[in-house]
Amino acid sequence: MSPESIAAVAEAGANFHLTHHPAGWLALVLFVLAYVAVVLEERIHIAKSKPVMLAAALIWGLIAWQTRNDGGSPAAREAFQAMFLEYAEIFFFLVVAMTYVTAMGERNVFEALRAQLTRRQLSYRQLFWITGTLAFFLSPVLDNLTTALVMSAVVLAVGGGQLRFATLALINLVVAANAGGAWSAFGDITTLMVWQAHKAEFFEFFRLFLPSLANWLVPALAMHFALPRGLPESLPGRVHVKPGGIGICLTFALTIAITVIGKQWLGMPAAYGMLTGLALLNLLATRIDRRQRHYALAQGMEQEPYSIFRIIANAEWDTLLFFYGVFGCVGGLAALGYLELASHVLYGTAGPTFANAGMGVLSAIIDNIPIMYAVLQMNPPMDQTQWLLITLTAGVGGSLLSVGSAAGVALMGASRGCYTFMSHLRWSWAIALGYVASIALHLALDGP
Repeated sequence: MSPESIAAVAEAGANFHLTHHPAGWLALVLFVLAYVAVVLEERIHIAKSKPVMLAAALIWGLIAWQTRNDGGSPAAREAFQAMFLEYAEIFFFLVVAMTYVTAMGERNVFEALRAQLTRRQLSYRQLFWITGTLAFFLSPVLDNLTTALVMSAVVLAVGGGQLRFATLALINLVVAANAGGAWSAFGDITTLMVWQAHKAEFFEFFRLFLPSLANWLVPALAMHFALPRGLPESLPGRVHVKPGGIGICLTFALTIAITVIGKQWLGMPAAYGMLTGLALLNLLATRIDRRQRHYALAQGMEQEPYSIFRIIANAEWDTLLFFYGVFGCVGGLAALGYLELASHVLYGTAGPTFANAGMGVLSAIIDNIPIMYAVLQMNPPMDQTQWLLITLTAGVGGSLLSVGSAAGVALMGASRGCYTFMSHLRWSWAIALGYVASIALHLALDGP
């Protein structure tokens, strides 16, 4: 694989060759400053979406300004539109997934699960392994972000009063959700991007199951011995799922099935199936609303209308807009020519195996979404084993730091201080051991 062949591939995309121009240098500085602000979110108390969205706007403004006199403005506009279309597909996928999670929470699905777990008198250590196992096997279906949000609600409901348990269990959830998401096209935004780019077909992702399992089990075993002993406080009485809760769960399962069928057999993007599922959820919400109003009238009470649009309003908008900022920044750096430059350095000299492993480590710093987006924009010529390797490393490498994955970023916002950048960093050494083990196992099983 020569640098010349990589450069030829990179030339197919928008590239204004401004890496040696002051505008390119300024864009790179803006991206670094925005990322530093994201890392320091807890200290400076600025939502993570704000700096990256501003940086994306300034970077694309620089591109448009710099190319305005060279007939490049239409090309800059088309490059931005292509980036925005890719983001829009991911955006609507996540909006629907978050809406389902919020709707299930509102119907007491997670409270009922919590009640079932505490009623069984499970210890903190047993809960640690149960929630981790559920996250690993739910993530391939729900995606790692959705799974992390779902299971974190259970962890915080069951053991939120025990800080050490909650912290370790949430770290475990991030690792398990990312590892589980790596072996499914639905499991992570990065695998979804690889699937949509036709670099791997739906069933080929299953070859990453054992490496992903190793990635989770190694740090989980290390954290097991630091868990507190004892049992969480049990809930008095029973918690019942509200009417419509089971229907929402079944509709979510149907939505996932529609999305897979639409992608695999109809060739439609994943957003098509998810938005179809949102339409089904809206129909179900109408039925729930009518049932609630009839019950309220019979009891002589006033009932607030049940609306999916109110649930959508409660989605994690900071995370969704953060993704836009990331896509915008990386897309802008690609248009400036930085990704072609990176492809020369990484894939042209180090070779695909070391480059893909290094990109996985880098994904813990920059976030795995822009890393995968960058690799897809580079489009280096690699065989199936190497495309699966970058899928694995970008997915599980993000677990090394809390800001390295969508699951980690979302849990920092949803954990009420139980899960932070520093609490995760204390266990990065164990997660790194799992990362190395997963790469070695993948190459042993699927390598040449």
